Amino acid sequence: MGRTVDYYLVPQSPWTYLGHERFAALLRETGTAVRVLPMDLGRIFPISGGLPLQKRAPQRQAYRLLELRRFSEALGVPIHPEPRFFPVAGDPAALLITAVAQSDGDEAAMRLTGAVLSAVWAQQRDIASPDVLAELLAENGLASERLAQSLTPAVRARYDAQTQAAIDLNVFGAPSYVIDGELFWGQDRLDFLARRLRA
Repeated sequence: MGRTVDYYLVPQSPWTYLGHERFAALLRETGTAVRVLPMDLGRIFPISGGLPLQKRAPQRQAYRLLELRRFSEALGVPIHPEPRFFPVAGDPAALLITAVAQSDGDEAAMRLTGAVLSAVWAQQRDIASPDVLAELLAENGLASERLAQSLTPAVRARYDAQTQAAIDLNVFGAPSYVIDGELFWGQDRLDFLARRLRA
């Protein structure tokens, strides 16, 4: 059909995790292409009014845990609402996903993204660890040299450009799905995205 969804994500986001497999299934069902675009919320939050989890009010933090449990149960997606390695730096995994997208394509990047998200929220692994990232590459049949590639200035520049593109599109949280300039924020908006893609 020639349509593409730009998938703005952070690899440590539980909401991205809860929506990832449904989003992938929707792409397959509708024959829609995707561009996998990790971004740096550390640059986006200060200009969009967002706050890191630790700086949010206690009642918001408590309600977040309640909602994670609700969505996990409703969707049948296993989650540890307070995993062993969280908060966790997202940049190493984001750079790795960016390197894989650049070298192996977006399908491979989708596969790795799913594995990284599951590593945090289902398997309680440390995605900031180079050893864990190397394991995830191997588990998904991807070249080990992508890890070194992810540390190059070229990949960092691409990651920075993706973040700037998100800012320019008024993206303010993850996951965000953009098609023809129209923004859908959050895994709980996938139904609206589905209507758009099926129209």
